[in-house]
Amino acid sequence: RANRREQTLLSRLFTALVMSTRKRKLPPSAQAGEQTPKETLERTTRAEGAHEVQDQEELRSQYFAGNDENGAKLKFSFFNQPCVDLAKAFLGKVLVRRHCDGMELRGRVVETEAYLGGEDKASHSAGGKRTERNAAMFMKPGTVYVYPIYGIYLCMNVSSQGECSVVLFYINEYIDAVGEGAAVLLRALEPLQGQDVMRKLRAAKRRDGARALKDRELCNGPSKLCQALDIQRCFDRRDLATDSEVWLEEDSEGEIPGRGEVVSAPRIGIESHGEWATKPLRFYLRGHPCVSVVNREAERKLERKACCHHTKTKGHVADDLQSS
Repeated sequence: RANRREQTLLSRLFTALVMSTRKRKLPPSAQAGEQTPKETLERTTRAEGAHEVQDQEELRSQYFAGNDENGAKLKFSFFNQPCVDLAKAFLGKVLVRRHCDGMELRGRVVETEAYLGGEDKASHSAGGKRTERNAAMFMKPGTVYVYPIYGIYLCMNVSSQGECSVVLFYINEYIDAVGEGAAVLLRALEPLQGQDVMRKLRAAKRRDGARALKDRELCNGPSKLCQALDIQRCFDRRDLATDSEVWLEEDSEGEIPGRGEVVSAPRIGIESHGEWATKPLRFYLRGHPCVSVVNREAERKLERKACCHHTKTKGHVADDLQSS
């Protein structure tokens, strides 16, 4: 007979599944009754809290070891952080797109935007609105959200940890998440590998006779990077932590050429959303040539802030010398 704690856990699991409008099919092993209710509860308990997610990844690797052939590939624990933190953490990471012939296209992330859901009126999930189109925003952190704009272009986003979000697992398999639908938009990349292929993919969407694009122009915009890396609409709802055709890696070079401070500026193209249009939720590497749009005012604010910090630091050092 289940004790009080087991009953509480079962109640939480049932409530979360009812709240979610999208449910996932349980794994065959669970349907076949290979796990006892007690074992299921123990595994569900281990999934509670972000600090325990790593245990789940290690367990999954025992059964799906072939999925992580590249040690640099970032796991669920990287994506499982608040939206603004994830948007900043993306900077400097490498997005990889592998084609069916084995060719890998690579680009370093240099610009992102955070869409918080909830009160963020510029977000597709504002007010907790969940539709068939934006369902990926409410799914497991690291889920790809691809949506069309102007009927012909695509934008790629990645879901993050939202406020009050709950991530549920059932015998090492992800079921669903309940949250406010937060996600990070990838705005610009620095091409690192496969530039010739990227150029051909971009040319297929341009008019005949158009000049050849420079490397820095290949991925300096959300739709441009989707074209250059051949990110397709069918990539929507894929798991960036486990997918074999698109994933994120740590940068093996360590030092990023031309990388400066991180600039925080208002997002692009959301002028009609009131106060949310001015909030500094776009992040980019200052001075990087592949950034889509430079915000001089935001960069001046960053300079003033750095200057004030330097002045205060010098003052503290002087005071310490005098007191000694």
